[in-house]
Amino acid sequence: MTTVNPAIDAQRLSLILNDLRLPAIKLIWPEFAARADKEGWPAVRFLAALAEHEVAERDRRRIERHLGDARLPPGKTLDSFAFDAVPMISRAQVTALCSGDGWLEKGANLILFGPPGGGKSHLAAAIGLALIENGWRVLFTRTSDLVQKLQVARRELALEAAIAKLEKYHLLILDDLAYVTKDQAETSVLFELISARYERRSMLITANQPFGEWNRVFPDPAMTLAAVDRLVHHATIFEMNVESYRRRSAIQRQSKAGRPPTFATIKTVEEMTRRDNQEEKPPLPATNK
Repeated sequence: MTTVNPAIDAQRLSLILNDLRLPAIKLIWPEFAARADKEGWPAVRFLAALAEHEVAERDRRRIERHLGDARLPPGKTLDSFAFDAVPMISRAQVTALCSGDGWLEKGANLILFGPPGGGKSHLAAAIGLALIENGWRVLFTRTSDLVQKLQVARRELALEAAIAKLEKYHLLILDDLAYVTKDQAETSVLFELISARYERRSMLITANQPFGEWNRVFPDPAMTLAAVDRLVHHATIFEMNVESYRRRSAIQRQSKAGRPPTFATIKTVEEMTRRDNQEEKPPLPATNK
């Protein structure tokens, strides 16, 4: 007759769970076992509870790793984004985009236009955070910083490998596209990145200037047109023509006045024409409510 020794069994179980790489179950099983004994759980319920806990912990650890890898600016969430300051941007539409379904699988893009201080970077980072929480991989970077890294990779004859390494990210957020200098070396690596991700992996780009002024970024008109075509072929475009949050906050602190009028529009790619992409648009006039 085999002698039952709970301490030895527990030690064996701990070793087995290590081999199976089930750290969450290893940590929690004594508590669950005690509760199962007390409440008379059937074996299937006990095993299901352990498995569910392991899955939940794996999801938590994965999200934690991906958040650390994403380099998102801290504190930028949808809850802290002032949707009332850009009333034409629908919270419901943004929330739907944050699921990632229907566009990240297709390599579609998001483009946010607007003046400095209008909330583009905040909204981009908030969307990135929500996507990570929903299981997607995201990288947030200033465009100029990434372009410099890609230039180094090109000098080391490793540009293709550097771009391929970025494919693990379902969404690449390029913040402040307009601050890339109009330099052939810089813009050529940026164009290669855009081309490599076209219809494969998604990009979210924030820019101060509309497409008609992108000749300030790409020195070659043909390259400008080709870059725009690739970006907008499958894209949703938000035009955040709002007064700077920073300027508005400063005015409010000085005058204690109410919020200045703001406005924003949203365009889909279908609404845009080639002329929209090429022609410069005059500044939008301020409106008064």
